[in-house]
Amino acid sequence: MGRLCVKYTIRICGEAGQGIQTTGEGFSRLFSSLGYNVFSFQDYESRIRGGHNFYQISFSTEEVYAPKKFLDLVLTFDKKGLEYKNLLSDEGIVIYDANSLKQSESDERFVNCPFREMLKDAGLKNIFENVVSFALVSNIFSIDKKYVYKVIQDIFSDKSEDILEQNMKAIDIGYNFEMKKKIDLPSSNNESKILLDGVKGIGIGAIGSGCKFYAAYPMTPSTGVFQYMGANAEKFNIVVEQAEDELSAINMTLGASFAGVRAMTGTSGGGFALMNEALSLSGMTETPIVILLSQRPGPATGFPTRTEQGELLYAINAGHGDFPRVVFAPGDPLECALLTNKAFDISEKYQIPAIVLTDQHLVDSLCSYEKDLKIDLQNQDYRLRSAEFESYQDYKRHKFLDFSKNNPLYPLAVPGDSRQLVFTDSDEHDEEGHITEDGEVRKKQLERRYFWKIENIRKEISPPKIYGNKNSKIVLVGFGSNLGILREIANNKKLSICAIHYSELFPLPLRENSEEALNNILNAYVTICIENNASGQFQKLIESEYRFKFSNNIRKFDGRPFNYDEVLEGIYAII
Repeated sequence: MGRLCVKYTIRICGEAGQGIQTTGEGFSRLFSSLGYNVFSFQDYESRIRGGHNFYQISFSTEEVYAPKKFLDLVLTFDKKGLEYKNLLSDEGIVIYDANSLKQSESDERFVNCPFREMLKDAGLKNIFENVVSFALVSNIFSIDKKYVYKVIQDIFSDKSEDILEQNMKAIDIGYNFEMKKKIDLPSSNNESKILLDGVKGIGIGAIGSGCKFYAAYPMTPSTGVFQYMGANAEKFNIVVEQAEDELSAINMTLGASFAGVRAMTGTSGGGFALMNEALSLSGMTETPIVILLSQRPGPATGFPTRTEQGELLYAINAGHGDFPRVVFAPGDPLECALLTNKAFDISEKYQIPAIVLTDQHLVDSLCSYEKDLKIDLQNQDYRLRSAEFESYQDYKRHKFLDFSKNNPLYPLAVPGDSRQLVFTDSDEHDEEGHITEDGEVRKKQLERRYFWKIENIRKEISPPKIYGNKNSKIVLVGFGSNLGILREIANNKKLSICAIHYSELFPLPLRENSEEALNNILNAYVTICIENNASGQFQKLIESEYRFKFSNNIRKFDGRPFNYDEVLEGIYAII
């Protein structure tokens, strides 16, 4: 007999300030510690208090990568959460406090749990209602209380003994409440797992790449990486600077890179707009930098806390003049680490700006991984330093190409590490970096600075990944944070589908390196491009590069991520 499959989705709802995020992270930690595969994401408004937010967790004995539409348990601290009854599964329930919400539901699927009354009787404040409910739901799933204690102790490890004691008391209250509905959750038979989100993935990738300077001006949804780098600054000897604006942030980053260290900045669309001139400065002076562009719906302020993939073509075309760059769009937290690392490597090797394109959904989502996960990162120093620089003959920062060499690009030297000088300029310049008006010099510089670089960078771009049935005549193609949806659709048991995911988007991989994926697309009867924007930016990019047309597309641009069920429904509607 095969192992019993377990699949559950929980949604915790309430106002900002009611501990929704803490509760959601608690459940994610709990189920991953028990060996279940976990995927969780957040939906929150742009406000510090009030409004309506939710945190959704799916856990399973099978792989889980993306949001689900239907819910098995809703835990709500506000009235808005009661409206999700239309999304309940057949056995789904809603847990709420009727007295607190001043609303009673007669539907048998609604379970009234007087959290605040229980807390009052125990002499605890209402602030502990999320901990009581966390314990109560854990008890519904028949989880041993010791695991719940451990999660809460880990979350509040930096708090006083008195606060920890009150939280333990709140857990006991939740477990002592008698619930008629109980779920005998079978063991996952797996070791505990670790959790990663996009923020931590990018941070690990940057630190593992040897990043020693990070400057930014806070802007959702890029701020999490800024905070992560700051929290680890002392441990890894990183200078982290909050600039007065995005112009200062990118120019500080350029200065740090020119001075000899690996440097990074981060922002969202509005801040990136301010960085455009300095982005071109990076291209002209050939100063390597990595830019985190974490997307949210625009234009202007748009939806500050929502998600979208609306800045793909902007990232590819930003700045004035011709200069190369790479644009990577990781699909999950692990890819965040790996592609941030690759962005640093290619940026340093080819002396160009590199853009890591994420979005709110990716940076705020948690995914589980095996406990022994190892992330292989490389950190090769391409710069001329100290004695090696001193012995370098007749150094010229922007020397013309010598195609007889394997890598004819002249190395970037560190100013001050030698008696030799390092010159560059934002004006067109000669080999030594001094301003020039010579047209022939300009042509030679572009031959080296643009054509040679872009041609050789393309050889290092990885092909897209293919999931599901490679012989299927239905092919779904997407990029970036839609990796989870693509993998879930490819794994579905109802329909045979081939799913293709692109994460290295500019320059796109050479046709000969993408032959398998392109053949799958060209031989399919139905080809569907899926993306989170209104204008079909990814579809335009792929079609113009590889000269074919998708037969259909599925687009979403309401600021929310795709869920598995709506995409599957969309595919059925097409075929």
